Amino acid sequence: MNSPLRIGIAGLGTVGAGVVKLLAEHGRLLSLRGGRPLKLVAVSARRRSKKRDIDLSRVRWENDPMALATAPDVDVVVELIGGSGGIARKLVSKALSSGKHVVTANKALLAMHGAEIAASAEKKGRILAFEAAVAGGIPIIKALREGLVGNRVRRLYGILNGTCNYILTTMRETGRDFDVVLAEAQAAGYAEADPSFDVDGIDAAHKLAVLTGAAFGAKVNFEGVHVEGIRRVTSMDIQFAEELGYRIKLLGLARETRHGIEQRVHPCMVSLEAPIAHIEGVFNAVVVEGDFVGTPMFQG
Repeated sequence: MNSPLRIGIAGLGTVGAGVVKLLAEHGRLLSLRGGRPLKLVAVSARRRSKKRDIDLSRVRWENDPMALATAPDVDVVVELIGGSGGIARKLVSKALSSGKHVVTANKALLAMHGAEIAASAEKKGRILAFEAAVAGGIPIIKALREGLVGNRVRRLYGILNGTCNYILTTMRETGRDFDVVLAEAQAAGYAEADPSFDVDGIDAAHKLAVLTGAAFGAKVNFEGVHVEGIRRVTSMDIQFAEELGYRIKLLGLARETRHGIEQRVHPCMVSLEAPIAHIEGVFNAVVVEGDFVGTPMFQG
């Protein structure tokens, strides 16, 4: 039996708690598939007293998440704190420099500092995994890095923010305007109290920057993304688009040009003949155009 791969998790919000549950419920299956036992040895979060529907009785609690980066009994640090800087950036950098593998779902961190972090991982010969940073449960990063590695990607585009897609879908179905639907989405828990990160396109832009790096082998460059959100889209815009045979979607688009990689996030009129036009509600989708594979769409 191989020695266990020892895991430390920083951040116990919805995603972090979900990872703990996954390890508890599917640990044996994951061990069989990975060829090595997985063991959660330590966790850290902002409030230890917070009620969480997870069993941490056999796991060490670290008040300081930075302790995970240097703990001798941790092989992999899972960073689920969030944010483009601060403690999340320090933790990831320290963990890699200390010889730990790192798993993160932090799209903002990768969009702003991905090149630096990737260089650190390469220098130390460590794995930097970030599948969960883009498009939820869609395995798009693995597809770009492995499944489509024999293709030259010419263009990719996708619905990268579920909140915006939900709002646009509801506006179309009900005829109500943005402000009304946003308030309803906030009341239902689909949108944050401060929705700017989502509705102004920043979240989608972070994800696009990460996807662009994986698809084109380029350094992640968030500063190079043109960003426009959905605040100015009206129900009349949506109605007129439908009458013309189009559906308005907030898309992230990246393509290779003679001058480099062009990256944009903005509302688009998508032909109703395109499969991505029919991705509704909180669902995401990514379309990749490759020279051999054609144009597969990943959705979920």
